[in-house]
Amino acid sequence: MMIHKEGYTILLSALALFVIIIVGVSYFFSARAAALVVLPVFLLYVFLLWFFRNPQRKSNVKLNEVVAPVDGKIVVLEEIFEPEFLKQCVLQLSIFMSPLNVHVTRYPVSGKIIYSKYHSGKYLVAWHPKSSTKNERTSVVVETVSKQQVLFRQIAGFLARRIVLYARIGAQAEAGKEFGFIKFGSRLDVFLPLGTKVKAALEDKVIGGQTILATLSDKPIK
Repeated sequence: MMIHKEGYTILLSALALFVIIIVGVSYFFSARAAALVVLPVFLLYVFLLWFFRNPQRKSNVKLNEVVAPVDGKIVVLEEIFEPEFLKQCVLQLSIFMSPLNVHVTRYPVSGKIIYSKYHSGKYLVAWHPKSSTKNERTSVVVETVSKQQVLFRQIAGFLARRIVLYARIGAQAEAGKEFGFIKFGSRLDVFLPLGTKVKAALEDKVIGGQTILATLSDKPIK
């Protein structure tokens, strides 16, 4: 199992702390009492290893296909007005990630990155309707070869207090390749042009870099 680079510091620090706890408990308490402490500490460290896993996935995304950017469950699928960059009515598709999901975030489409911005904010629970605009978040826009503009947003949740974004304006995005990481539970929104053929549905469980969510129109819809 590969570990994501964003987990190295946390895992090494946690390992050092856990070793100190285990040695201290073993020295001052009986073997039975020590076991009661060692087991939950061990399980917690296993959870951290599992959380920071980085499965290597091969994406086979065709032109104009939109692939799931993260693992999780679709919790929003509706038409809204997007005011930050697109400034028009779009289709919002939101995926909620539990702490047990892989938290690597991947590009949903291929193209040129024309917008990338970090926003500070609150830490409402990730399924709250206002979390998309009120929570700490990042926004990235990729323009595809057919001139479609797709905005996607990493959103911090109640537990997620650290968003990592690698996307830079002017760089090329490749569908299925990672562009960041969100630590400890969160959500990711994708904003698609109206007229996009959606293949996913509410409550669907998706796999980042593999599940095809939709197919964009060949031409931009004005």
